[in-house]
Amino acid sequence: MSRRLISSGSFFEKKAGFYSRALVDGAWCFVSGSTGLDVETGVLPDDIEEQCKNTLQTIERTLTEAGFSFHDVVRVTYILPDRTEFERCWPQLQAVFGEVRPPSTLLQAGLIDPKMRIEIEVTAYAPSKA
Repeated sequence: MSRRLISSGSFFEKKAGFYSRALVDGAWCFVSGSTGLDVETGVLPDDIEEQCKNTLQTIERTLTEAGFSFHDVVRVTYILPDRTEFERCWPQLQAVFGEVRPPSTLLQAGLIDPKMRIEIEVTAYAPSKA
């Protein structure tokens, strides 16, 4: 089995220099917490729905590059500074995870930038890659 690191080229990856967007090891893919910052433009939308959209797009691009998809996700962690905003993300999360229904946890915590309103971390497993 080979261990492979995936980078999105985000500002935080470059600045911090101590983590990867994802790590692929055989049938497993571990995706770092991703936020609503558009990695291509560096823009962080104000509203949580747009941040959630960007976050899911970053995760999808990462999973695709790693050879996985949302259907392979077996665990999700949601982190929000204000848990009362979580329900506003449900339609988007339902569209992505509704059929998969992975186990998940919601944490309320401060994020690296106070303007960030959601962070999502996923773990994916694809038995065909074992």
